[in-house]
Amino acid sequence: MSKASKIVLALLAIALAGGAAAVLLTPSLQKKIFDRAAKELTAAPNAAPLADDALRVAICGSSAPLPSTARAKACVTVFAGGKFYVVDAGPESVENIVLWNIPMPAIGGVMLTHFHSDHIGELGELNLQTWAGGRKAPLDVYGGPGIDRVVEGFNEAYAQDQVYRTTHHGEKLMPSATWRMIPHTVELDGPETAAKDRTGLVLVDGDLRITAIEVDHSPITPAYAYRFDYKGRSAVITGDLKYHPPLVKAAADVDLLISEALSTTMTRSLGSAARSAGRDNTAAIMHDIEDYHITPEDAARVANDARVKLLAFYHLSPSPDGTLPRRLFSEGVRQIRKDGWTISDDGSLFTLPIGTKDVQIGQMLD
Repeated sequence: MSKASKIVLALLAIALAGGAAAVLLTPSLQKKIFDRAAKELTAAPNAAPLADDALRVAICGSSAPLPSTARAKACVTVFAGGKFYVVDAGPESVENIVLWNIPMPAIGGVMLTHFHSDHIGELGELNLQTWAGGRKAPLDVYGGPGIDRVVEGFNEAYAQDQVYRTTHHGEKLMPSATWRMIPHTVELDGPETAAKDRTGLVLVDGDLRITAIEVDHSPITPAYAYRFDYKGRSAVITGDLKYHPPLVKAAADVDLLISEALSTTMTRSLGSAARSAGRDNTAAIMHDIEDYHITPEDAARVANDARVKLLAFYHLSPSPDGTLPRRLFSEGVRQIRKDGWTISDDGSLFTLPIGTKDVQIGQMLD
């Protein structure tokens, strides 16, 4: 729930507790309540996550393609050096970033792990929101070979929208020169190998270093994880992948591993139920997705072997919404990794203070 929504509910509770239900229906009080919420919704940008005292990682989308009313699709935001970087932009995820009230001009770039729809579906909206929010230059988007087709496709799809908005609001407010996204192909070092164990430098921005890590999401290619190193702190975001032993070396000793995970127990149950209901396509998909996603147990093994401080699951398939589903989703993890892991939600915030070894777990809207 947003901060503004909480305020509105609090005001309603106060009015009702005071026996003012009838008064609540008057236009003047309704207007006062809305004005209070509007002030919160349009408050000064929330620059706190951009403070240069930590590397911060927030989950803007924690689900896989299966629908969840509580979760957006795959998206992770990394805050470092006064900027934020977005890894994937799944459907519904940009709404979370906007509700966090992050200063939009501070976006440093977008990294796409691969080109499945649940990882790219809101790229156009991310571009629009950061442009309308005052971005000072075109938006840089990084990814493997094929990134130009994805980016230029979104540019073309939104081209008429850009003209409408610039014509209506004017060049000063919606400048056409800063609207577009610019694709950058990330090349990996050396020739392709059967092990899929290459890495490649994405960019260096001051003290921040971003590295692409080849992962196995066969038959999907290219598929990358991304490693962020900043002032002695580090995080890896996997994107989608199978159990992938080479990731152990690439993620060695990181403070935070954000790993996707698929519960075979739960997806098999969904597949069986779908088959019984005559939904053969859904049943077949539940079967097929097992062979190119990592289980929570195997992600825990990677985290152990890489000596990761904290493992956080995201891109959850299916979404474990509720206490019992969360326990079922992670039932095998405790036997492999006793502690040092968590299941993320939309808004989960992981703070890695500079000069320490701490990994703090919180929420963006606390």
